[in-house]
Amino acid sequence: MTLLETVHSPAVVKKMSVQELNTLAEEIRQGILKRDSLIGGHVGPNLGFVEATLALHYVFNSPVDKIVFDVSHQCYAHKMITGRQNGFLNPNDYEKISGFTNPHESEHDHFAIGHTSTAVSLASGLAKARDLKGEKYNVIAVVGDGSLSGGEALEGLDFAGSELGTNFIVVINDNQMSIAENHGGLYNNLKLLRETNGQAETNFFKALGYDYLYVNDGNDVEKLIAAFQSVKDADKPVVVHLNTLKGKGYKLAETYKEPWHWSVPFDVTSGEKTVDFGGGESLDDLTYNYLQDKIKKGEKVAVVVAGTPGVFGFNEQRRQEMGAHYIDVGIAEEHAVAMSSALAKGGCRPVFFVHSSFLQRTYDQLSQDLALNKNPAVILVYWSGISGGDATHLGCFDMALAANIPNITFLTPVTKEEYMAMLDWAMTQKDGPVMMRVPNAVVHGDSVQPKADEIKTMAWAHKGEKVALLAVGEMLGLAQKVADKLKALQVDASVLTVRCVSEFDEATLEALKANHKVVVTLEGGVITGGFGEKIARYFGSSELKVLNYGLKREFTDRVPVDEIYRENRLVPQLIAEDALKLL
Repeated sequence: MTLLETVHSPAVVKKMSVQELNTLAEEIRQGILKRDSLIGGHVGPNLGFVEATLALHYVFNSPVDKIVFDVSHQCYAHKMITGRQNGFLNPNDYEKISGFTNPHESEHDHFAIGHTSTAVSLASGLAKARDLKGEKYNVIAVVGDGSLSGGEALEGLDFAGSELGTNFIVVINDNQMSIAENHGGLYNNLKLLRETNGQAETNFFKALGYDYLYVNDGNDVEKLIAAFQSVKDADKPVVVHLNTLKGKGYKLAETYKEPWHWSVPFDVTSGEKTVDFGGGESLDDLTYNYLQDKIKKGEKVAVVVAGTPGVFGFNEQRRQEMGAHYIDVGIAEEHAVAMSSALAKGGCRPVFFVHSSFLQRTYDQLSQDLALNKNPAVILVYWSGISGGDATHLGCFDMALAANIPNITFLTPVTKEEYMAMLDWAMTQKDGPVMMRVPNAVVHGDSVQPKADEIKTMAWAHKGEKVALLAVGEMLGLAQKVADKLKALQVDASVLTVRCVSEFDEATLEALKANHKVVVTLEGGVITGGFGEKIARYFGSSELKVLNYGLKREFTDRVPVDEIYRENRLVPQLIAEDALKLL
Protein backbone atom coordinates (compact mmCIF):
# COMPACT_ATOMS: atom_id res chain seq x y z
CA MET A 1 0.00 0.00 0.00
CA THR A 2 1.32 3.45 -0.91
CA LEU A 3 1.52 6.32 1.57
CA LEU A 4 -1.18 8.19 -0.32
CA GLU A 5 -3.63 5.32 0.13
CA THR A 6 -3.26 5.65 3.91
CA VAL A 7 -4.00 9.39 3.97
CA HIS A 8 -7.71 9.71 4.65
CA SER A 9 -7.45 13.07 6.44
CA PRO A 10 -4.88 15.81 7.11
CA ALA A 11 -4.37 14.32 10.57
CA VAL A 12 -2.30 11.56 8.96
CA VAL A 13 -0.07 14.12 7.25
CA LYS A 14 0.69 15.83 10.56
CA LYS A 15 2.32 12.65 11.88
CA MET A 16 4.69 12.22 8.92
CA SER A 17 8.42 12.89 8.84
CA VAL A 18 9.91 15.22 6.22
CA GLN A 19 11.14 12.20 4.31
CA GLU A 20 7.66 10.68 4.30
CA LEU A 21 6.19 13.98 3.16
CA ASN A 22 8.58 14.08 0.23
CA THR A 23 7.62 10.52 -0.69
CA LEU A 24 3.96 11.46 -0.40
CA ALA A 25 4.56 14.49 -2.65
CA GLU A 26 5.87 12.24 -5.42
CA GLU A 27 2.91 9.86 -5.06
CA ILE A 28 0.54 12.83 -5.29
CA ARG A 29 2.25 13.99 -8.48
CA GLN A 30 1.80 10.55 -9.98
CA GLY A 31 -1.89 10.71 -9.06
CA ILE A 32 -2.26 14.11 -10.70
CA LEU A 33 -0.57 12.92 -13.88
CA LYS A 34 -2.60 9.72 -13.96
CA ARG A 35 -5.95 11.47 -13.69
CA ASP A 36 -5.06 14.36 -16.01
CA SER A 37 -3.64 12.01 -18.63
CA LEU A 38 -6.89 10.05 -18.79
CA ILE A 39 -9.60 12.72 -18.49
CA GLY A 40 -7.73 16.02 -18.82
CA GLY A 41 -7.30 18.75 -16.24
CA HIS A 42 -4.96 21.34 -14.78
CA VAL A 43 -1.44 19.96 -14.90
CA GLY A 44 1.27 22.54 -14.22
CA PRO A 45 -0.41 24.53 -11.44
CA ASN A 46 -1.21 21.46 -9.36
CA LEU A 47 2.19 19.83 -9.81
CA GLY A 48 3.87 22.99 -8.56
CA PHE A 49 1.84 23.38 -5.37
CA VAL A 50 2.15 19.90 -3.86
CA GLU A 51 4.73 20.63 -1.15
CA ALA A 52 3.00 23.86 -0.17
CA THR A 53 -0.27 21.99 0.25
CA LEU A 54 1.35 19.35 2.45
CA ALA A 55 2.99 22.06 4.56
CA LEU A 56 -0.28 23.95 4.95
CA HIS A 57 -2.06 20.85 6.21
CA TYR A 58 0.91 19.87 8.37
CA VAL A 59 0.87 23.23 10.17
CA PHE A 60 -2.76 24.27 10.15
CA ASN A 61 -5.80 22.43 11.43
CA SER A 62 -8.23 22.18 8.52
CA PRO A 63 -11.22 22.51 8.47
CA VAL A 64 -11.16 24.52 11.71
CA ASP A 65 -8.48 26.67 10.13
CA LYS A 66 -9.94 27.76 6.80
CA ILE A 67 -7.89 27.36 3.60
CA VAL A 68 -9.52 29.14 0.66
CA PHE A 69 -8.11 28.33 -2.79
CA ASP A 70 -8.20 30.90 -5.57
CA VAL A 71 -9.15 29.54 -9.02
CA SER A 72 -8.78 26.03 -7.61
CA HIS A 73 -6.05 25.31 -10.18
CA GLN A 74 -3.89 24.35 -7.20
CA CYS A 75 -6.36 22.22 -5.23
CA TYR A 76 -5.68 18.66 -6.48
CA ALA A 77 -3.16 17.82 -3.75
CA HIS A 78 -5.54 19.33 -1.19
CA LYS A 79 -8.30 17.03 -2.42
CA MET A 80 -6.09 13.97 -2.23
CA ILE A 81 -5.20 14.44 1.43
CA THR A 82 -8.71 15.37 2.52
CA GLY A 83 -10.26 11.98 1.78
CA ARG A 84 -10.66 12.14 -1.99
CA GLN A 85 -7.56 10.33 -3.20
CA ASN A 86 -9.65 7.71 -4.98
CA GLY A 87 -10.68 10.46 -7.38
CA PHE A 88 -7.08 10.42 -8.56
CA LEU A 89 -6.12 6.79 -8.07
CA ASN A 90 -9.19 4.89 -9.29
CA PRO A 91 -10.40 5.67 -12.83
CA ASN A 92 -13.91 4.60 -11.84
CA ASP A 93 -13.98 7.48 -9.35
CA TYR A 94 -12.48 10.22 -11.55
CA GLU A 95 -15.82 11.75 -12.47
CA LYS A 96 -17.08 11.68 -8.89
CA ILE A 97 -15.04 14.71 -7.92
CA SER A 98 -14.86 18.16 -9.41
CA GLY A 99 -11.63 19.66 -10.68
CA PHE A 100 -12.28 22.56 -8.31
CA THR A 101 -12.99 23.04 -4.62
CA ASN A 102 -16.54 22.01 -3.78
CA PRO A 103 -18.19 22.14 -0.32
CA HIS A 104 -20.54 19.32 -1.34
CA GLU A 105 -17.52 17.00 -1.51
CA SER A 106 -15.73 17.86 1.71
CA GLU A 107 -15.84 19.99 4.83
CA HIS A 108 -12.30 21.05 3.93
CA ASP A 109 -13.65 22.97 0.90
CA HIS A 110 -15.42 26.19 1.82
CA PHE A 111 -16.55 27.54 -1.57
CA ALA A 112 -17.36 26.23 -5.04
CA ILE A 113 -14.71 28.14 -6.95
CA GLY A 114 -13.55 27.66 -10.51
CA HIS A 115 -12.93 31.24 -11.46
CA THR A 116 -10.23 33.64 -10.48
CA SER A 117 -9.20 36.42 -8.09
CA THR A 118 -11.78 35.52 -5.46
CA ALA A 119 -9.82 33.95 -2.59
CA VAL A 120 -8.77 37.11 -0.74
CA SER A 121 -12.29 38.56 -0.73
CA LEU A 122 -13.87 35.28 0.34
CA ALA A 123 -11.27 34.62 3.00
CA SER A 124 -11.56 38.15 4.38
CA GLY A 125 -15.28 37.56 4.84
CA LEU A 126 -14.58 34.38 6.80
CA ALA A 127 -12.05 36.25 8.93
CA LYS A 128 -14.48 39.06 9.67
CA ALA A 129 -17.24 36.57 10.54
CA ARG A 130 -14.83 34.79 12.87
CA ASP A 131 -13.96 38.04 14.63
CA LEU A 132 -17.56 39.16 14.99
CA LYS A 133 -18.42 35.81 16.58
CA GLY A 134 -15.44 35.97 18.94
CA GLU A 135 -13.94 32.76 17.56
CA LYS A 136 -10.27 31.95 17.09
CA TYR A 137 -8.80 30.16 14.10
CA ASN A 138 -6.55 30.87 11.12
CA VAL A 139 -7.85 31.99 7.73
CA ILE A 140 -5.57 31.38 4.76
CA ALA A 141 -6.15 32.61 1.19
CA VAL A 142 -4.14 30.81 -1.52
CA VAL A 143 -3.60 32.92 -4.64
CA GLY A 144 -1.78 31.96 -7.85
CA ASP A 145 -1.71 31.58 -11.64
CA GLY A 146 -2.33 35.19 -12.52
CA SER A 147 -5.12 35.81 -10.03
CA LEU A 148 -3.36 38.87 -8.64
CA SER A 149 -4.05 40.69 -11.92
CA GLY A 150 -7.80 40.47 -11.32
CA GLY A 151 -9.62 43.45 -9.87
CA GLU A 152 -11.30 41.51 -7.08
CA ALA A 153 -7.94 40.22 -5.81
CA LEU A 154 -6.60 43.78 -5.66
CA GLU A 155 -9.75 45.04 -3.95
CA GLY A 156 -9.57 42.24 -1.42
CA LEU A 157 -5.89 42.83 -0.68
CA ASP A 158 -6.48 46.55 -0.32
CA PHE A 159 -9.27 45.98 2.20
CA ALA A 160 -7.81 43.14 4.25
CA GLY A 161 -4.34 44.62 4.67
CA SER A 162 -5.56 47.82 6.27
CA GLU A 163 -9.01 47.09 7.65
CA LEU A 164 -8.95 43.66 9.31
CA GLY A 165 -6.14 44.17 11.81
CA THR A 166 -6.38 40.54 12.81
CA ASN A 167 -5.29 37.03 11.78
CA PHE A 168 -5.33 36.79 7.99
CA ILE A 169 -2.74 34.90 5.92
CA VAL A 170 -2.34 35.30 2.17
CA VAL A 171 -0.19 32.67 0.43
CA ILE A 172 1.07 33.91 -2.94
CA ASN A 173 1.93 30.97 -5.19
CA ASP A 174 4.37 32.74 -7.49
CA ASN A 175 5.35 30.39 -10.31
CA GLN A 176 6.29 33.28 -12.63
CA MET A 177 3.30 32.52 -14.82
CA SER A 178 -0.35 33.29 -15.22
CA ILE A 179 -2.12 30.88 -17.57
CA ALA A 180 0.23 32.26 -20.20
CA GLU A 181 2.93 34.84 -19.40
CA ASN A 182 2.24 37.44 -16.71
CA HIS A 183 0.99 40.90 -17.63
CA GLY A 184 0.81 43.97 -15.43
CA GLY A 185 3.14 46.02 -13.28
CA LEU A 186 2.40 44.07 -10.09
CA TYR A 187 4.33 41.12 -11.49
CA ASN A 188 7.38 43.33 -11.92
CA ASN A 189 7.34 43.79 -8.17
CA LEU A 190 7.05 40.04 -7.60
CA LYS A 191 10.07 39.60 -9.88
CA LEU A 192 12.01 42.22 -7.93
CA LEU A 193 11.13 40.50 -4.65
CA ARG A 194 12.31 37.16 -6.02
CA GLU A 195 15.58 38.67 -7.23
CA THR A 196 16.25 40.28 -3.84
CA ASN A 197 15.17 37.28 -1.78
CA GLY A 198 12.23 39.30 -0.53
CA GLN A 199 14.38 42.20 0.67
CA ALA A 200 13.51 44.86 -1.92
CA GLU A 201 12.46 48.18 -0.43
CA THR A 202 9.64 48.43 -2.95
CA ASN A 203 7.12 45.90 -1.66
CA PHE A 204 3.53 46.03 -2.86
CA PHE A 205 2.22 43.97 0.04
CA LYS A 206 3.94 45.99 2.78
CA ALA A 207 2.54 49.14 1.20
CA LEU A 208 -0.95 47.71 1.75
CA GLY A 209 -0.28 47.00 5.42
CA TYR A 210 0.80 43.36 5.42
CA ASP A 211 3.69 41.75 7.20
CA TYR A 212 5.71 39.91 4.58
CA LEU A 213 7.64 36.63 4.47
CA TYR A 214 9.45 35.28 1.40
CA VAL A 215 10.30 31.61 0.76
CA ASN A 216 12.71 31.27 -2.13
CA ASP A 217 12.35 27.50 -2.46
CA GLY A 218 8.60 27.10 -2.48
CA ASN A 219 8.92 23.40 -3.21
CA ASP A 220 10.99 22.57 -0.13
CA VAL A 221 8.50 21.09 2.31
CA GLU A 222 10.74 21.56 5.37
CA LYS A 223 11.25 25.27 4.66
CA LEU A 224 7.57 25.70 3.95
CA ILE A 225 6.60 24.11 7.26
CA ALA A 226 8.92 26.48 9.09
CA ALA A 227 7.47 29.47 7.24
CA PHE A 228 3.87 28.55 7.95
CA GLN A 229 4.63 27.80 11.59
CA SER A 230 6.10 31.29 11.94
CA VAL A 231 2.87 32.96 10.77
CA LYS A 232 0.37 30.59 12.36
CA ASP A 233 -1.94 32.44 14.77
CA ALA A 234 -0.49 35.81 13.66
CA ASP A 235 -2.51 38.69 15.05
CA LYS A 236 -2.37 40.83 11.91
CA PRO A 237 -2.51 40.26 8.13
CA VAL A 238 0.57 38.67 6.60
CA VAL A 239 1.62 37.65 3.10
CA VAL A 240 3.72 34.52 2.57
CA HIS A 241 5.30 34.77 -0.89
CA LEU A 242 6.36 31.40 -2.33
CA ASN A 243 8.68 31.01 -5.32
CA THR A 244 7.44 27.73 -6.85
CA LEU A 245 8.10 25.76 -10.02
CA LYS A 246 5.03 25.35 -12.21
CA GLY A 247 4.85 21.80 -13.52
CA LYS A 248 7.38 20.44 -11.02
CA GLY A 249 8.15 16.78 -11.44
CA TYR A 250 7.02 16.52 -15.07
CA LYS A 251 9.72 17.76 -17.42
CA LEU A 252 7.38 18.72 -20.24
CA ALA A 253 5.24 20.83 -17.91
CA GLU A 254 8.32 22.43 -16.37
CA THR A 255 9.69 23.34 -19.80
CA TYR A 256 6.52 24.28 -21.68
CA LYS A 257 4.51 25.94 -18.97
CA GLU A 258 1.78 27.57 -21.04
CA PRO A 259 0.50 24.55 -23.02
CA TRP A 260 0.74 22.39 -19.90
CA HIS A 261 -1.29 24.70 -17.68
CA TRP A 262 -4.30 22.60 -18.67
CA SER A 263 -4.40 19.66 -21.00
CA VAL A 264 -6.75 17.26 -22.70
CA PRO A 265 -5.90 13.57 -22.14
CA PHE A 266 -2.32 12.71 -23.05
CA ASP A 267 0.34 10.03 -22.97
CA VAL A 268 2.48 10.66 -19.88
CA THR A 269 5.70 9.34 -21.44
CA SER A 270 5.60 11.25 -24.71
CA GLY A 271 3.23 14.08 -23.85
CA GLU A 272 1.31 13.39 -27.06
CA LYS A 273 -2.42 14.10 -26.89
CA THR A 274 -4.57 10.97 -26.97
CA VAL A 275 -7.79 12.70 -28.02
CA ASP A 276 -8.37 13.43 -31.69
CA PHE A 277 -10.47 16.52 -32.24
CA GLY A 278 -10.07 16.23 -35.98
CA GLY A 279 -8.16 18.56 -38.21
CA GLY A 280 -9.37 20.80 -40.95
CA GLU A 281 -10.86 24.25 -40.83
CA SER A 282 -10.95 26.12 -37.52
CA LEU A 283 -12.86 29.26 -36.58
CA ASP A 284 -9.85 30.21 -34.46
CA ASP A 285 -7.74 30.19 -37.61
CA LEU A 286 -10.35 32.00 -39.70
CA THR A 287 -10.76 34.72 -37.08
CA TYR A 288 -7.03 35.18 -36.60
CA ASN A 289 -6.37 35.35 -40.35
CA TYR A 290 -9.20 37.82 -40.86
CA LEU A 291 -7.96 40.17 -38.12
CA GLN A 292 -4.29 39.81 -39.06
CA ASP A 293 -5.15 40.71 -42.64
CA LYS A 294 -6.78 43.92 -41.42
CA ILE A 295 -3.75 44.71 -39.29
CA LYS A 296 -1.42 44.20 -42.27
CA LYS A 297 -3.55 46.60 -44.27
CA GLY A 298 -2.96 49.26 -41.63
CA GLU A 299 -6.38 49.17 -39.98
CA LYS A 300 -6.41 50.16 -36.32
CA VAL A 301 -7.52 46.80 -34.93
CA ALA A 302 -6.90 46.01 -31.26
CA VAL A 303 -7.17 42.38 -30.15
CA VAL A 304 -7.93 42.21 -26.42
CA VAL A 305 -7.79 39.10 -24.21
CA ALA A 306 -7.92 38.68 -20.43
CA GLY A 307 -5.24 36.18 -19.52
CA THR A 308 -6.56 33.16 -21.44
CA PRO A 309 -5.15 33.44 -24.99
CA GLY A 310 -5.06 29.69 -25.58
CA VAL A 311 -8.85 29.47 -25.43
CA PHE A 312 -9.01 31.51 -28.63
CA GLY A 313 -6.08 30.00 -30.48
CA PHE A 314 -3.64 32.83 -29.78
CA ASN A 315 -0.45 30.87 -29.32
CA GLU A 316 2.87 32.60 -28.67
CA GLN A 317 3.68 32.92 -32.37
CA ARG A 318 0.39 34.58 -33.19
CA ARG A 319 0.71 36.95 -30.26
CA GLN A 320 4.11 38.04 -31.53
CA GLU A 321 2.86 38.42 -35.08
CA MET A 322 0.15 40.82 -33.97
CA GLY A 323 2.68 42.94 -32.15
CA ALA A 324 1.29 46.05 -30.47
CA HIS A 325 -2.19 45.21 -31.79
CA TYR A 326 -2.37 42.32 -29.30
CA ILE A 327 -3.30 43.36 -25.76
CA ASP A 328 -3.42 40.98 -22.80
CA VAL A 329 -4.78 42.79 -19.74
CA GLY A 330 -4.22 39.89 -17.36
CA ILE A 331 -7.15 38.21 -15.67
CA ALA A 332 -9.15 41.43 -15.64
CA GLU A 333 -12.23 41.13 -17.83
CA GLU A 334 -13.79 44.25 -16.32
CA HIS A 335 -10.83 46.35 -17.39
CA ALA A 336 -10.85 44.67 -20.81
CA VAL A 337 -14.43 45.77 -21.52
CA ALA A 338 -13.92 49.34 -20.29
CA MET A 339 -10.64 49.64 -22.20
CA SER A 340 -12.31 48.26 -25.33
CA SER A 341 -14.99 50.91 -25.05
CA ALA A 342 -12.34 53.61 -24.88
CA LEU A 343 -10.33 52.07 -27.74
CA ALA A 344 -13.44 52.33 -29.90
CA LYS A 345 -14.02 55.90 -28.74
CA GLY A 346 -10.43 56.68 -29.66
CA GLY A 347 -10.86 55.53 -33.24
CA CYS A 348 -9.69 51.91 -33.09
CA ARG A 349 -11.78 48.79 -33.57
CA PRO A 350 -11.27 46.59 -30.50
CA VAL A 351 -12.16 42.90 -30.56
CA PHE A 352 -12.41 41.44 -27.06
CA PHE A 353 -12.23 37.65 -26.89
CA VAL A 354 -13.92 36.17 -23.81
CA HIS A 355 -14.97 32.77 -22.47
CA SER A 356 -18.75 32.71 -22.02
CA SER A 357 -18.57 31.79 -18.33
CA PHE A 358 -16.15 34.65 -17.61
CA LEU A 359 -18.56 37.21 -19.04
CA GLN A 360 -20.53 37.75 -15.85
CA ARG A 361 -17.57 39.54 -14.29
CA THR A 362 -18.06 42.35 -16.79
CA TYR A 363 -21.74 43.21 -16.34
CA ASP A 364 -21.25 46.69 -14.93
CA GLN A 365 -18.70 47.60 -17.60
CA LEU A 366 -20.88 46.17 -20.38
CA SER A 367 -23.79 48.26 -19.19
CA GLN A 368 -22.19 51.55 -18.12
CA ASP A 369 -18.80 51.89 -19.77
CA LEU A 370 -19.72 50.30 -23.07
CA ALA A 371 -23.43 50.15 -23.89
CA LEU A 372 -24.45 53.46 -22.35
CA ASN A 373 -21.74 55.15 -24.41
CA LYS A 374 -22.66 53.23 -27.57
CA ASN A 375 -19.03 52.67 -28.52
CA PRO A 376 -18.63 50.15 -31.37
CA ALA A 377 -16.46 47.53 -29.70
CA VAL A 378 -16.73 43.90 -30.79
CA ILE A 379 -16.97 41.10 -28.23
CA LEU A 380 -16.55 37.50 -29.36
CA VAL A 381 -17.99 34.99 -26.88
CA TYR A 382 -16.41 31.52 -26.91
CA TRP A 383 -17.53 28.18 -25.43
CA SER A 384 -21.14 29.23 -25.16
CA GLY A 385 -24.19 27.01 -25.26
CA ILE A 386 -25.20 23.76 -23.58
CA SER A 387 -22.35 21.80 -22.05
CA GLY A 388 -21.62 19.13 -19.47
CA GLY A 389 -18.98 21.26 -17.79
CA ASP A 390 -18.27 22.15 -14.21
CA ALA A 391 -20.82 24.44 -12.54
CA THR A 392 -18.32 27.29 -12.66
CA HIS A 393 -17.70 27.01 -16.41
CA LEU A 394 -21.16 26.93 -17.95
CA GLY A 395 -21.81 28.84 -21.16
CA CYS A 396 -25.59 29.07 -20.98
CA PHE A 397 -26.06 32.44 -19.27
CA ASP A 398 -24.42 34.87 -21.70
CA MET A 399 -27.48 35.71 -23.84
CA ALA A 400 -29.81 36.36 -20.92
CA LEU A 401 -27.11 38.42 -19.26
CA ALA A 402 -25.98 40.63 -22.11
CA ALA A 403 -28.72 40.65 -24.76
CA ASN A 404 -31.03 42.54 -22.39
CA ILE A 405 -28.64 45.49 -22.00
CA PRO A 406 -29.76 48.43 -24.15
CA ASN A 407 -27.65 49.33 -27.21
CA ILE A 408 -25.89 45.95 -27.39
CA THR A 409 -26.49 43.93 -30.55
CA PHE A 410 -26.15 40.24 -29.71
CA LEU A 411 -25.67 37.95 -32.71
CA THR A 412 -25.89 34.16 -32.89
CA PRO A 413 -24.44 32.75 -36.11
CA VAL A 414 -24.64 29.05 -36.81
CA THR A 415 -22.61 28.60 -40.00
CA LYS A 416 -19.15 29.72 -41.03
CA GLU A 417 -20.70 31.91 -43.70
CA GLU A 418 -22.95 33.69 -41.20
CA TYR A 419 -20.13 34.08 -38.71
CA MET A 420 -17.71 35.68 -41.16
CA ALA A 421 -20.39 37.99 -42.56
CA MET A 422 -21.42 39.08 -39.06
CA LEU A 423 -17.81 39.61 -38.01
CA ASP A 424 -17.19 41.75 -41.09
CA TRP A 425 -20.31 43.81 -40.38
CA ALA A 426 -19.40 44.20 -36.70
CA MET A 427 -15.95 45.50 -37.63
CA THR A 428 -17.36 48.29 -39.79
CA GLN A 429 -20.69 49.37 -38.26
CA LYS A 430 -20.68 52.44 -36.02
CA ASP A 431 -23.99 52.23 -34.16
CA GLY A 432 -22.78 50.57 -30.95
CA PRO A 433 -21.24 47.47 -29.37
CA VAL A 434 -21.72 44.06 -30.97
CA MET A 435 -21.47 40.77 -29.13
CA MET A 436 -21.41 37.48 -30.95
CA ARG A 437 -21.44 33.84 -29.94
CA VAL A 438 -18.64 32.09 -31.79
CA PRO A 439 -19.92 28.71 -33.02
CA ASN A 440 -18.24 25.80 -31.26
CA ALA A 441 -17.58 24.04 -34.55
CA VAL A 442 -17.27 24.95 -38.22
CA VAL A 443 -20.63 24.34 -39.84
CA HIS A 444 -20.97 25.11 -43.54
CA GLY A 445 -24.28 26.46 -44.73
CA ASP A 446 -25.54 28.39 -47.72
CA SER A 447 -22.48 29.88 -49.41
CA VAL A 448 -24.40 33.14 -49.82
CA GLN A 449 -23.48 35.32 -46.86
CA PRO A 450 -26.17 37.53 -45.31
CA LYS A 451 -25.95 41.14 -46.43
CA ALA A 452 -25.53 43.99 -43.96
CA ASP A 453 -29.27 44.70 -43.82
CA GLU A 454 -29.95 40.99 -43.19
CA ILE A 455 -27.66 40.56 -40.20
CA LYS A 456 -30.42 41.14 -37.65
CA THR A 457 -33.14 39.25 -39.52
CA MET A 458 -34.33 35.68 -39.25
CA ALA A 459 -33.53 33.40 -42.15
CA TRP A 460 -35.98 30.89 -43.58
CA ALA A 461 -34.37 27.45 -43.69
CA HIS A 462 -37.72 26.03 -44.79
CA LYS A 463 -41.12 27.59 -45.38
CA GLY A 464 -44.03 25.50 -44.20
CA GLU A 465 -47.18 26.12 -42.19
CA LYS A 466 -48.95 25.59 -38.86
CA VAL A 467 -45.77 25.24 -36.75
CA ALA A 468 -42.80 27.63 -36.90
CA LEU A 469 -39.54 26.51 -35.30
CA LEU A 470 -37.31 29.47 -34.39
CA ALA A 471 -33.78 28.20 -33.79
CA VAL A 472 -31.18 30.37 -32.08
CA GLY A 473 -27.71 29.69 -33.43
CA GLU A 474 -26.56 26.11 -33.02
CA MET A 475 -30.09 24.92 -32.19
CA LEU A 476 -30.81 24.83 -35.93
CA GLY A 477 -29.85 21.16 -36.07
CA LEU A 478 -32.37 20.30 -33.34
CA ALA A 479 -35.05 22.35 -35.09
CA GLN A 480 -34.54 20.43 -38.32
CA LYS A 481 -34.91 17.13 -36.46
CA VAL A 482 -38.13 18.37 -34.88
CA ALA A 483 -39.36 19.35 -38.34
CA ASP A 484 -38.62 15.84 -39.58
CA LYS A 485 -40.67 14.35 -36.71
CA LEU A 486 -43.56 16.69 -37.49
CA LYS A 487 -43.40 15.90 -41.20
CA ALA A 488 -43.80 12.22 -40.38
CA LEU A 489 -46.99 13.30 -38.57
CA GLN A 490 -48.26 15.20 -41.62
CA VAL A 491 -47.23 18.68 -40.42
CA ASP A 492 -44.93 20.65 -42.72
CA ALA A 493 -43.30 22.95 -40.17
CA SER A 494 -41.35 26.09 -40.98
CA VAL A 495 -37.77 26.34 -39.77
CA LEU A 496 -36.09 29.70 -39.21
CA THR A 497 -32.66 30.62 -37.89
CA VAL A 498 -32.46 33.46 -35.38
CA ARG A 499 -29.39 35.57 -36.10
CA CYS A 500 -29.98 38.27 -33.50
CA VAL A 501 -31.43 37.79 -30.01
CA SER A 502 -31.31 41.40 -28.85
CA GLU A 503 -33.76 42.78 -31.41
CA PHE A 504 -36.95 41.59 -33.12
CA ASP A 505 -37.30 40.89 -36.82
CA GLU A 506 -40.87 42.19 -36.71
CA ALA A 507 -41.53 41.73 -40.43
CA THR A 508 -40.82 38.01 -40.22
CA LEU A 509 -42.71 37.60 -36.93
CA GLU A 510 -45.75 39.29 -38.42
CA ALA A 511 -45.53 37.08 -41.50
CA LEU A 512 -45.82 34.01 -39.26
CA LYS A 513 -49.31 35.03 -38.23
CA ALA A 514 -50.66 34.35 -41.72
CA ASN A 515 -50.45 30.56 -41.74
CA HIS A 516 -49.03 29.41 -38.40
CA LYS A 517 -50.74 28.46 -35.17
CA VAL A 518 -47.78 27.48 -32.98
CA VAL A 519 -44.35 29.08 -32.62
CA VAL A 520 -41.60 27.05 -30.98
CA THR A 521 -38.39 28.75 -29.81
CA LEU A 522 -35.19 26.79 -29.26
CA GLU A 523 -32.13 28.34 -27.59
CA GLY A 524 -28.87 27.06 -26.09
CA GLY A 525 -29.22 29.10 -22.94
CA VAL A 526 -31.46 29.67 -19.95
CA ILE A 527 -35.11 30.33 -20.83
CA THR A 528 -35.54 32.89 -18.05
CA GLY A 529 -34.63 36.23 -19.59
CA GLY A 530 -33.88 34.54 -22.88
CA PHE A 531 -35.00 35.03 -26.46
CA GLY A 532 -38.02 32.75 -26.25
CA GLU A 533 -39.68 34.74 -23.49
CA LYS A 534 -39.45 37.86 -25.65
CA ILE A 535 -41.19 36.03 -28.48
CA ALA A 536 -43.91 34.80 -26.11
CA ARG A 537 -44.49 38.37 -25.00
CA TYR A 538 -44.55 39.61 -28.60
CA PHE A 539 -47.27 37.15 -29.58
CA GLY A 540 -49.08 37.41 -26.24
CA SER A 541 -52.09 39.32 -27.56
CA SER A 542 -52.37 37.27 -30.76
CA GLU A 543 -53.90 33.87 -31.43
CA LEU A 544 -50.51 32.26 -31.88
CA LYS A 545 -49.43 29.85 -29.16
CA VAL A 546 -45.76 29.88 -28.13
CA LEU A 547 -43.60 27.10 -26.69
CA ASN A 548 -40.17 28.00 -25.25
CA TYR A 549 -37.35 25.45 -25.07
CA GLY A 550 -33.98 26.03 -23.47
CA LEU A 551 -32.46 25.42 -20.07
CA LYS A 552 -33.86 25.76 -16.58
CA ARG A 553 -32.43 28.51 -14.40
CA GLU A 554 -29.99 26.30 -12.55
CA PHE A 555 -26.32 25.41 -12.15
CA THR A 556 -25.56 21.98 -13.53
CA ASP A 557 -22.32 20.32 -12.48
CA ARG A 558 -20.64 17.82 -14.80
CA VAL A 559 -23.95 16.48 -16.08
CA PRO A 560 -23.74 14.62 -19.42
CA VAL A 561 -25.03 16.75 -22.29
CA ASP A 562 -27.55 14.12 -23.39
CA GLU A 563 -29.02 14.13 -19.90
CA ILE A 564 -29.30 17.92 -19.90
CA TYR A 565 -31.18 17.77 -23.21
CA ARG A 566 -33.58 15.15 -21.88
CA GLU A 567 -34.25 16.97 -18.59
CA ASN A 568 -35.17 20.10 -20.51
CA ARG A 569 -37.33 18.28 -23.10
CA LEU A 570 -34.86 19.27 -25.81
CA VAL A 571 -35.70 16.05 -27.63
CA PRO A 572 -37.19 16.09 -31.16
CA GLN A 573 -39.98 13.62 -30.41
CA LEU A 574 -41.06 15.42 -27.23
CA ILE A 575 -41.02 18.86 -28.83
CA ALA A 576 -43.03 17.57 -31.78
CA GLU A 577 -45.59 16.03 -29.43
CA ASP A 578 -45.90 19.28 -27.47
CA ALA A 579 -46.46 21.28 -30.65
CA LEU A 580 -49.11 18.87 -31.91
CA LYS A 581 -51.08 19.22 -28.68
CA LEU A 582 -51.48 22.92 -29.35
CA LEU A 583 -52.64 22.54 -32.97
